[in-house]
Amino acid sequence: MMTLRIYPFDRISGVIVLVLFGLTAAVPMQPALGQSPSQDQASSEGGVSSEDEANSEDRDRLYEELFRDVAGLQKEFGVLKRVAQLVRPTVVHIEANKSNSRNIRFGSRGGVKEEGSGVIAKFGDKLFVLTNRHVVKQSDPQDITIKLSDGRKIKPSKVWADKDTDVAVLSVSDDSLIPAKFGNSEEVEMGDFVLAFGSPFGLSQSVTYGIVSAKGRSDLDLGDQAEEKVKIQNFIQTDAAINPGNSGGPLINLFGEVVGINTAIASSSGGNEGIGFSIPINMVKLIATQMITLNSGKRGFLGVRLDSKFNATKAEEMGIVQRCGARINIIEPNTVAEAADLRADDVIIEFEGTRVNDDDHLIRLIGLTLSATTIKLKVFRDGKAFEMEVKLGAGTAFETRE
Repeated sequence: MMTLRIYPFDRISGVIVLVLFGLTAAVPMQPALGQSPSQDQASSEGGVSSEDEANSEDRDRLYEELFRDVAGLQKEFGVLKRVAQLVRPTVVHIEANKSNSRNIRFGSRGGVKEEGSGVIAKFGDKLFVLTNRHVVKQSDPQDITIKLSDGRKIKPSKVWADKDTDVAVLSVSDDSLIPAKFGNSEEVEMGDFVLAFGSPFGLSQSVTYGIVSAKGRSDLDLGDQAEEKVKIQNFIQTDAAINPGNSGGPLINLFGEVVGINTAIASSSGGNEGIGFSIPINMVKLIATQMITLNSGKRGFLGVRLDSKFNATKAEEMGIVQRCGARINIIEPNTVAEAADLRADDVIIEFEGTRVNDDDHLIRLIGLTLSATTIKLKVFRDGKAFEMEVKLGAGTAFETRE
């Protein structure tokens, strides 16, 4: 499980002090001849006081009220149970061994094992397992073990991976597998109830419950090295407990549909602190389909450097009605941007009819489009907007391993 960069902070250790009070037992005085024992004395001699009887009756009454209240909630509780029952057979545990030769440069003498999760999916008439690239990174198919909900273990025949989105697809051939049902991540809203399935700390077939905390999270510091950064980001944030080992597992809505693939957590301890991130399933499906269909391929590339500080206020100052867009700082030489006569200070306000919100949004739109695709841009220059067509160049290549 990837974690966000950890910043140091002061920790205060709580100390629990247990104080024992001495109890002195007094010998009860005997009542005078003909006098009944007091209520306290009867209680001390093993009898039941009327006050105890009243307390017992109150507790019984409260239990009955609680039973009625919970019985009324069983329908709601039953929804979560049914979701878990439906989704459980589609969730898998993944173990990926990194070969010795690939770890020599990192100073490791033996292999390294990565553990994560995945979800079974169907594209066309074939079955696959969706997971994170960082779970199966540097692992060949024969080094990967997929453990099913019924305890069986299978091997993938092929692996596709995309480092820019951290999506990976494993090809499997067992026709008995049960694929998950996809939802529409565009319809997910803040406050929606969701469940996170996976194998936290290796405890397979676990499920947690929470809500969608936010959408469209980007610019997160994910990846250990510069070349391993997750460049295309549009995360769903959730407070459903996600821990190391949940990577690649599904985020599920109350209809039992996959709306995301759990990928990262923000944590100062390495464990769950209520801030987890999932890749929207619409993005995952798009990338998976591209990799499976093309077998290998490259994502689109424009060849510009963008102004990350450009915002709605600056757009308004330039006279852009929509108060949006991505401003070009630099045109890279010998790129399609240069050939198309894009210029510094141009603001790209639409991509294939989609309004461009900011630089991250444009990067995502281009990155999710395949190379050699001709796209239509709306550009704002010198106080006017105009349209132009650009044939995208070749960017990052997808990884394939057989």
